[in-house]
Amino acid sequence: MSQFKYYIFVFLVFFCSLAFSQQNGEEDPDRLSLDLQNLIAQAKLDSSRGNYFEAKDNLEKALEIAIKIDDKSSQGKIHTKIAKVQYIVDEPENANISLNSALQIQREISDYPNQAITYNIKGLLYSYKEDYTTALDYYKSSIGLFEQEDLEEYISEVCLNRAKALIALERYEEAKDQLERAIIIAKQYDQARTLSSALIQSGRVFSELNNNDLALNQAEEGLVLAQSEDLTSNVNQGYLVLSRIHEKNGNYQSSVDYLKKHMDLSDSMLNIKRDNLSAESNGKYISAYKSAENRQLQEQIDEVSADSNFTRITTILSIALITILSLLTLSLYKNNNIRLKTNNMLHKKNDELIVAKEKAELASKTKANFLSTVTHELRTPLYAVTGLTNMLLDEDPKEHQIPHLKSLKFSGDYLLTFINDILQINKIEANKVELDPEQFNLKNKIDNVISALSNSANDNGTTLHYNYEDDLPESFYGDQLKISQILINLLGNAIKFTKDGDIWVRVNKIHQKDKQYKLRFEIEDNGIGITKEKQDHMFESFSQGSVQINRKYGGTGLGLSIVKGLIQILKGKIYLKSELGQGTTFFFEIPLEYAEEDKKQKTVVTKKSSKMENLDLSNFKILVVEDNKINQMITKKILNKMNLYCDIVDNGEDAVERVKTTEYGVVLMDIHMPGISGLEATRIIRTFDKELTIFALTAVTLEDKMHEFDEAGFDDIISKPFKQEDFEKKLFAAITAQNKVTA
Repeated sequence: MSQFKYYIFVFLVFFCSLAFSQQNGEEDPDRLSLDLQNLIAQAKLDSSRGNYFEAKDNLEKALEIAIKIDDKSSQGKIHTKIAKVQYIVDEPENANISLNSALQIQREISDYPNQAITYNIKGLLYSYKEDYTTALDYYKSSIGLFEQEDLEEYISEVCLNRAKALIALERYEEAKDQLERAIIIAKQYDQARTLSSALIQSGRVFSELNNNDLALNQAEEGLVLAQSEDLTSNVNQGYLVLSRIHEKNGNYQSSVDYLKKHMDLSDSMLNIKRDNLSAESNGKYISAYKSAENRQLQEQIDEVSADSNFTRITTILSIALITILSLLTLSLYKNNNIRLKTNNMLHKKNDELIVAKEKAELASKTKANFLSTVTHELRTPLYAVTGLTNMLLDEDPKEHQIPHLKSLKFSGDYLLTFINDILQINKIEANKVELDPEQFNLKNKIDNVISALSNSANDNGTTLHYNYEDDLPESFYGDQLKISQILINLLGNAIKFTKDGDIWVRVNKIHQKDKQYKLRFEIEDNGIGITKEKQDHMFESFSQGSVQINRKYGGTGLGLSIVKGLIQILKGKIYLKSELGQGTTFFFEIPLEYAEEDKKQKTVVTKKSSKMENLDLSNFKILVVEDNKINQMITKKILNKMNLYCDIVDNGEDAVERVKTTEYGVVLMDIHMPGISGLEATRIIRTFDKELTIFALTAVTLEDKMHEFDEAGFDDIISKPFKQEDFEKKLFAAITAQNKVTA
């Protein structure tokens, strides 16, 4: 009753202020702002009562006022609210237009919280269209913005929507993770509606994963909560899910009972909504009810309750089936009774194994997600570092600056490779990383590593000693990049834990047969050393000598794990010798094939000549689609240095519109952006332009998802940060292939 009085008061204030303003002929901003809030409140009340068209009318009036007083924030919110109503009354195209209007305003004023809400509604809209892949992109963007703004309480609903899309795609393990997060947040913030729905959907997921007991428990808990909170829609959802679970478990009578409850409640809800809609929209709503997800449901209802004869036949068959099963159970009772205790014990053990397995899988996923997030964030600044370094080296730097720039370039190249290996640490542990053998000079390679780390050693007051065995060949055939990574990790560790001391790097031959050599590498230091009890765990991921060592010296504890994995891939072995306070020696042995030195490799190119200089690029345009401002600047500078003109947009929607109106030779498309992803934007472009060259420009290593790039329609992939030579080579090939430029 108190809520009713509140709305009466709001309406009186609204009408009094309206009458006063009309009488005085004024356009008072404060009065208009009050009118705006009253109209929004009235629209909310209309929606809660099912009066959607009245709600839409009030929101449109509110929008007119927001435009009149230039309230951008309210304009964006109202467009989103209008879209939500349009979505409910089955006007998806109009809803999409309203959402795009909302996003345009919210991006303009950096209204990230409401932009996140709009992305969530966008996701619902694409789920309604059964375009679940695009919906997932929007849900991911929504969660990202909510996390950015520290608005955790809003994330539960998006996780729930995301889980529903994953269920539709039959990606049940991923859906389970999203539902677990939704349940945790909903409980924390007392969100009964989201919690009950998440529990019910969790029951559905566990049923699909054949965990029938947990499926039943979750769904029943969600239904009880929905009933206690009078959440009719969730109750109806719970009836349907429980019907399916009981059917899968063979409890056909319970399945029929729940399905009947679902049918009755669905009819009741349909009648209520039909009454709330205007006469001219009744037919349209009923049509919508029978479409999309509800069409399949209606067919199921029709099959089960086609007529009373079918119902009677079903009942008779159910009774007969139950009777047969009862007789069979009695006949097998004695035999089963003997096995009962054994089976119970096995079942208990099996449950424990399942729980342990699920915990291990969760831990593995958490670790993989952490590594993926961290490495992606590192790549963004690294793109700027390597890009600017290459440009500075090409701009005739002063002679004393060249060594510093080269050292920076070497470190950047190594860091990029290191990041890639961290991202793929699970692959390394699974021995799935491929070798990339080539001819190289081993002695020079070790020289470069020592030179790159010499500054760090000098800072610690540590002297580096290098001994390369006499008569040992220098030129070998092998994966030089992985050998560099191993040496940098081990030598870097030695420097970190050795202050005012010495470090020795030694390379010796163990044995030789024809061109096959087995070499031993030693990295010895006289630093702090490692205790005996810690030595057995040093090669495990995230392992450090102790908490105190971690705090004092830093590091992630991943280095030695990666080293061990790489050495195993190289068909070698590693071991260590250490005493606390006396220092540490790491030994690793790997096979390498001798290769006769290629004199051509010693040829030094003093001045690089770009092939682009021979092309007429005056009419050739490139579109860069990138949301990061630093990356935009770096990419533009690199392209301008090649005499290439480019336009820049910061989201997928604008990219699609630009391609429709402007002729571009190449599109450089970032993958992860707010709104639709680069993958989805490319799919849309391919619906009307099959010939345009589109490169995926991404800061994430996605070897496992290469098929997605092919399916989306990309011509090639350029991984950020990229080597300028490789970037230029790919652009040159694309440009000359189009016959749009002349040499």
